[in-house]
Amino acid sequence: MTTNLIDIQNSDVIMATSNMAENHPVGFQWVMKAKERGAKFIHVDPRFTRTSAAADIHVPLRSGTNIVFFGGLINYAIQDNLYFKDYVVHYTNASFLIDPAFKTATDLDGLFTGYDPAKKTYDRASWKYQLDGEGNPRRDLTLKDPHTVFQLMKRHYGRYTLDMVERVCGIPKAKFEEVAKLYCGASGPEKTGTITYALNLTQHTNGVENIRSLCMLQILLGNIGRPGGGVTALRGHANVQGATDLELLYHELPGYMAQPLRDVHPDLKTYLEKETPKGGYWVNKPKFFVSLLKSWYGDAATKENDFGYDWLPKRASADAYSHQHMFVDMYNGVIKGFLALGQNPAVGGPNAKLARDAMKRLDWMVVKDIFVTETAEVWKAPGTDPKDVKTEVFFMPAAPAAEKDGSLTNTMRLIQWHEKAVTPPGDVTSDAEFVTNLGKRLQKLYANSKKARDKGFLAANFQFGSDPKEPDMVEVLKEINGYATEDITDKDGKVVYTKGQPLNTFAHMTDDGRTTGGCWIYTGVVVAGPDGKLVNKANSRKPADAKDYLGHGWAFAWPANRRILYNRASADLKGQPWSEKKKLIWWDPEAPGQKPEEKGKWVGMDVPDFNPFLAPD
Repeated sequence: MTTNLIDIQNSDVIMATSNMAENHPVGFQWVMKAKERGAKFIHVDPRFTRTSAAADIHVPLRSGTNIVFFGGLINYAIQDNLYFKDYVVHYTNASFLIDPAFKTATDLDGLFTGYDPAKKTYDRASWKYQLDGEGNPRRDLTLKDPHTVFQLMKRHYGRYTLDMVERVCGIPKAKFEEVAKLYCGASGPEKTGTITYALNLTQHTNGVENIRSLCMLQILLGNIGRPGGGVTALRGHANVQGATDLELLYHELPGYMAQPLRDVHPDLKTYLEKETPKGGYWVNKPKFFVSLLKSWYGDAATKENDFGYDWLPKRASADAYSHQHMFVDMYNGVIKGFLALGQNPAVGGPNAKLARDAMKRLDWMVVKDIFVTETAEVWKAPGTDPKDVKTEVFFMPAAPAAEKDGSLTNTMRLIQWHEKAVTPPGDVTSDAEFVTNLGKRLQKLYANSKKARDKGFLAANFQFGSDPKEPDMVEVLKEINGYATEDITDKDGKVVYTKGQPLNTFAHMTDDGRTTGGCWIYTGVVVAGPDGKLVNKANSRKPADAKDYLGHGWAFAWPANRRILYNRASADLKGQPWSEKKKLIWWDPEAPGQKPEEKGKWVGMDVPDFNPFLAPD
């Protein structure tokens, strides 16, 4: 999510694609606030729901045709010159030139350049920018060159006409044109629009393409990084955002760094060379990645052993270890045991029959949940004879949120702390207690192992705080935040961080082992107070007000407590707001600078998405 739910009130047009009124009622209050000040509300959904009843326009469409719907809006915006040209030219890659050999699906009747019908894969050799002598993309600021990203996009979406939308989506041409005129009109210096989506678009065969389509539309209209704009994700469960940030997904590491591939990334040097781009903020990936390794392997991670990179599990292939592959491997006997912590795959995922049959073939399975689930009782599911099930199942009762401390990261990247209200009854334990104690017991079992692959696990820290049983969750959050592994000084020898002090910003991470960071984007959520004690910003509770409508004093939003991502785009090239109505941050040449003798700073209502002392020019 690029924006903040509170900021929806500043939208001129809102397009919801799910049943937001019923499924996300707290966030929906800001839609109603926007309507009170004259905003228009469009609801795109095959069903008529309470969200539809609150909308100015309800657009029923055939299920699964969202890509064509968004494609039609993109084509309409381009053909009718409703896109925000100054924004598109200077703040997107629209002016970049692509290899002349690249052809769009319009040119090749549905396929892009490089398709291999035998392998059903693409050779992406031509899918690249034209570069100048210094390795930078060549540009055409007029957007007229046929090889610009803009012209290629225009050609690709040229097929998405009113007729096509009507034929595929089932939306009458007049109805779609009404919607297109209204939403694409939310563009330019004075207007912005936002699009909300939920599991309806993501949990889909073409989920990635759905979201990319709506993102391209928002960028084209200049609706990213500006008040009332953005891509507004509505998560379907508490802490979905946090689970993604800390990477419960199989293909990434915390902070959205790629999980290494066995053959492609044999060593740290190769991984960093292949995964670090030449430009943009991700040039700092080596700092984030090495700090992550230090967080996991501690003192055992040194420069001499590539900071323990060899201990890091590698993917056998790009899609290995995905949810579906995991159950196929269980079914085929590759995976012998399974830990299901807070998940119910017997009914909660695709191809549930395969999942249930696979779990019946395990040697053992541990289910930890707040109640006995279908997964815990898969051995006696309807139609199953327990005698035929080889799996030994252990059910471990889990503590719900009210019985444990910790944080939840909500849909707008907001890390919010919650305190334990009551002690769990009986032998019920928190997930954190279960995992840390399991880790300690396994370390004892492997204590005498001489195998190289076990060294990393034996070096891992499972003790947080003084209690040998229950981990201190603020200490866990500090581990995620990152800290100095030794005293760190500036160029003048002044101590910036003492050993063990949490980092204030990920800008201070290093790639030489002097810092840790369990998830670099969370850095700043725990800092040292004036007295040296930990300050947990996730527990901050200053409500939003007229001076700070985005509520920077309430909890902590990653990254850097920034509430609207890419907010440099809220100002023009000179650093001034596109309009008074859509002010967010701007350059003040008279503001105190970085040094006493200097002037100039980005100021406004959010944390700048870049160096605040960097002048527009």
